[in-house]
Amino acid sequence: MRDHGVINVPENYGRIAFSRTEIRNIFIAVGALTIAFTITFLGGLAGLVRADLPTALYALVISFIAVLSGFMLHELGHKFVAQRAGAWAEFRAHPSGLLMAIFFSFLGFIFALPGAVYIQGMISRKQNGLISLAGPAINLALGVVFIALYFVTGSELLSTAFYIIGSVNFLLAAFNLLPIPPLDGSKVLRWSVPAYMAAFGAALVMAALILTGNL
Repeated sequence: MRDHGVINVPENYGRIAFSRTEIRNIFIAVGALTIAFTITFLGGLAGLVRADLPTALYALVISFIAVLSGFMLHELGHKFVAQRAGAWAEFRAHPSGLLMAIFFSFLGFIFALPGAVYIQGMISRKQNGLISLAGPAINLALGVVFIALYFVTGSELLSTAFYIIGSVNFLLAAFNLLPIPPLDGSKVLRWSVPAYMAAFGAALVMAALILTGNL
């Protein structure tokens, strides 16, 4: 998801760069979401208490890769395309949304508003559509890669990990492409109906296959 907000614009306006504040926000968001996903994968608070160390570490590694690929690369996709378009773009974490993610993880599921990329600059409708499409497109591409690895990997531990990470990417792509403001889908649809239908159609098919257990 991507937001427009009012933030003091630094001297590196329009360049592809990271500020110290942004890097700190990225570490906070990735760390908190990794904790939340780990607890969720273990089955909530009850599963966390019962889990042995190898199981907990396995869930932690899967969670970190899922968060890094499904969430952070999604947001950086928005950032890089916006910066290539000449705008200033930086990620900011939402502390209350991250705390909410950890709270709900103890109940065994994820619900979060972890943060967003804030953008300032003169952006056309097409540029805005491409910026919005970048995040879900990365999720779709990574989903294909990880599901392909799932099919070709002989190790049960690795194949399970690849399937979970790929599934997270496909589900996040489908969710973010819903045509509901302020989700990415509403901005892509406003720019190009064919581009939206192609992206959302692909994400919807893959998400449906995962949710129905047919993938």
